[in-house]
Amino acid sequence: MSQEHNSSQSDSSQQHNHNRRLNKQDYKTLTLAALGGALEFYDFIIFVFFAAVIGDLFFPVDMPEWLRQVQTFGIFAAGYLARPLGGIIMAHFGDLVGRKKMFTLSILLMAIPTLAIGMLPTYASIGIAAPLLLLFMRVLQGAAIGGEVPGAWVFVAEHVPRRRIGIACGTLTAGLTAGILLGSLVATAMNTTFSHQAILDGGWRVPFFLGGIFGLFAMYLRRWLQETPIFKEMQARKALADELPLKSVVVNYKKEVVVSMLLTWLLSAGIVVVILMTPTYLQKQFGVLPALALQANSLAIVALVCGCVIAGLVIDRVGASKTFIVGSLMLALSTWSFYHTNLTDPTQLFTHYMMAGFCVGLVGAVPYVMVRAFPAEVRFTGISFSYNVAYAIFGGLTPILVTLLMKITPMAPAYYMLLLSLVGLLLGVYLRNDINSEVKINLTKKVMG
Repeated sequence: MSQEHNSSQSDSSQQHNHNRRLNKQDYKTLTLAALGGALEFYDFIIFVFFAAVIGDLFFPVDMPEWLRQVQTFGIFAAGYLARPLGGIIMAHFGDLVGRKKMFTLSILLMAIPTLAIGMLPTYASIGIAAPLLLLFMRVLQGAAIGGEVPGAWVFVAEHVPRRRIGIACGTLTAGLTAGILLGSLVATAMNTTFSHQAILDGGWRVPFFLGGIFGLFAMYLRRWLQETPIFKEMQARKALADELPLKSVVVNYKKEVVVSMLLTWLLSAGIVVVILMTPTYLQKQFGVLPALALQANSLAIVALVCGCVIAGLVIDRVGASKTFIVGSLMLALSTWSFYHTNLTDPTQLFTHYMMAGFCVGLVGAVPYVMVRAFPAEVRFTGISFSYNVAYAIFGGLTPILVTLLMKITPMAPAYYMLLLSLVGLLLGVYLRNDINSEVKINLTKKVMG
């Protein structure tokens, strides 16, 4: 798959101006898209920061701790399993009626169930209905986030010059991860301000109420965004997909789908293991206090945000192959060192966790390859299908798998990250040697021309 060639004849003339700098409108689009994405991602992710509390409140008290943890992460995983359907439906209409409409709809579909989770009665009140209702709300959240991330990448990539796609997508991914940071900061504030009992007694609901408000605010912000120039040009030329976008993707872009799915594995599992699971891991395996674990997590996410932006800058300069080869080696070294360190020492914990978080920032380079892989007519659907199906598999099963493996060895997260780094390294090598995709894309352009 070539990351240096255009993926569609229909890219606008403005975007083909390779040397154009980002202008005021580009920065406005990036800012609004990233801010909205951060607020929506907060809604989806806040669940994991209160996983231990939710496990205590929504499952029987006599259930073994490890089983409660697995079932809690199972409900978390349900959000991922719901992503493909929601994402594919929104992408289908995004390729046919416009990027902006679906980009706005996804936030509304996130805000409502987030508010509802904050109002749910617990197991002590309604028994088995409590986890079932929680599961249903997570499914709705998953459907919403399934349209958000691919839609955001396509939206900004189709607004900026082609030689700035890396930094644009890296910045947007940084914005999405900033939503995780917001969740971590809220969780840290809650654990610092309130006692554990106060959180159990109802304090856990506050972050979900905030999330619903954040979501509605983000929906309001997106009123000011404009449809992408590429989609408007396709409409004007009547060049929209003349068959089901999903059918076109599955039939004509198999290789691009496979590479995009592997990239999604790198992105999803890296964030799930190092960022989302590690605070609970630190508390259960090393006895680190919740407030300290969340403080370290917040620093790691700040480093992750920086890493995403830098990965975007680098991939614009040196291309995908070198970025993924070097980045994957750094990811392997930093995460192996982190999980091998004495994490009960706060200084060591903060330093190593920040380094690991920074190297996970390699995920900021992932959308650069994906948005260039598919032509504009099916771009939203191609990315959404690849990303959401892979995220449902890898993002959903990773926390369950790692939790079960930790019963065998406490180093399970380290071994998993080594495997992930190997995948990234092999992808980097593959992207360097993949000449066939260049020919395929060029042929596609000639046919369309």
